[in-house]
Amino acid sequence: MTDQTTDTPPLAGGAKGRRAGTSGRTLGLGRKDFGLLTIVAILALLAPFLLNPFPESTALAQFNAGYPDLMQRFVIFGIFAIGFNILFGLTGYLSFGHAAFLGVGSYAAIWMMKLVTTNVIPAIIMGILLAGVFALVVGFVSLRRSGIYFSILTLAFAQMSYALAYSVLTPITGGETGLQLKVTDNPILDGDTAGIGRANLFGLDMKSSYILEFGDWQFTFNTGYYICAVVLILAFYLSIRIFRSPFGMMLRAVKSNQNRMNYTGLSPKPYTLAAFVISGMYAGLAGGLMVAMDTQVGPERMFWTASGEVVLMTILGGAGSLIGPVLGAGFIKYMENILSKINKGILEQWYSFMPDGMSDMFVVVTDLFVGKQWHLTLGILFMLVVIFLPGGLVQGGQKIATVFRRGRKAGSVEKDAAEQQPPHSAE
Repeated sequence: MTDQTTDTPPLAGGAKGRRAGTSGRTLGLGRKDFGLLTIVAILALLAPFLLNPFPESTALAQFNAGYPDLMQRFVIFGIFAIGFNILFGLTGYLSFGHAAFLGVGSYAAIWMMKLVTTNVIPAIIMGILLAGVFALVVGFVSLRRSGIYFSILTLAFAQMSYALAYSVLTPITGGETGLQLKVTDNPILDGDTAGIGRANLFGLDMKSSYILEFGDWQFTFNTGYYICAVVLILAFYLSIRIFRSPFGMMLRAVKSNQNRMNYTGLSPKPYTLAAFVISGMYAGLAGGLMVAMDTQVGPERMFWTASGEVVLMTILGGAGSLIGPVLGAGFIKYMENILSKINKGILEQWYSFMPDGMSDMFVVVTDLFVGKQWHLTLGILFMLVVIFLPGGLVQGGQKIATVFRRGRKAGSVEKDAAEQQPPHSAE
């Protein structure tokens, strides 16, 4: 008989190696990615505490941001920016028309609530689907060009969408006044509960809140916010999976060198179109959530400034990074809602301890950067970030972490050297 060898041991060893390689993954994520997901989850779920650091009775309470409307905006625009980052951060295609998908998702959601049900789940799903279909059409045309021409095409589509919503399709969009959920609406699936005019999740009102008072602190836990927070965590998890997938690697190849990709026999167009549609669906999700939280929508949601805003959020936070767009969205929305409320009366209270002439000078100078002029502060900060931190706020955090690690390493080296130094013998 001839000896027969089998490949069982190598296969078993390979399987064991694969099991060992995947045993350290949680939810399909590596350690660093799972750490990022945990950070986002903690920030989102504990936001009512983290955004209200100052007691209500103090003058600093005006810097608190833990009220439902603003927290919802943090989360919703974070989702919007995450989706935009999938297109811009991975492929390098800069779109100035993503507000169109935000608006389409909002209009789809409001009509779903007016006609079918005030439950937010079907409305959000419809917003995602219609935004995805519209993104497929826009992407199919716009992605025939690249660079600045692609950006101009997307801007043109967004402005056409705004014009249609503002004046042409008024029976569908409500024109300048927009649409809102009314008590006279009679959704088909709501039955006897029709006429409430409130968005809900299986009867749970989106605007219901529980207020926790602890000394001079006041923390608000809003139903709508926590629904948005859960959606943000899921959207962030999905973006991580996209970034780490073979599909994400192909998108990075598109960004690095399309010509080389063409030489290998791979066409970048299907990948870029898929990324464009996914990004548009994220925008539709954000639009649907905006309607779920505040049941009204107008054409201004599709204006080009909204598209420019998500570009700023992504670049300010760190384009191409995972958590950067979320940080950028929170930073800009905080400045928009907090700095814009600071007026001369508040500034006079701040500088009341100074002599009259000096306090007046400080009030005049500071007033140039707050209140209605908060955009000037944002522009200066954005310019500084682009010049000194091209990687955005994420790069700034990485540099700070590097400095601390170097300091800790230097301290440990000095300690080890001191321990290894022999003691001096007495002569």
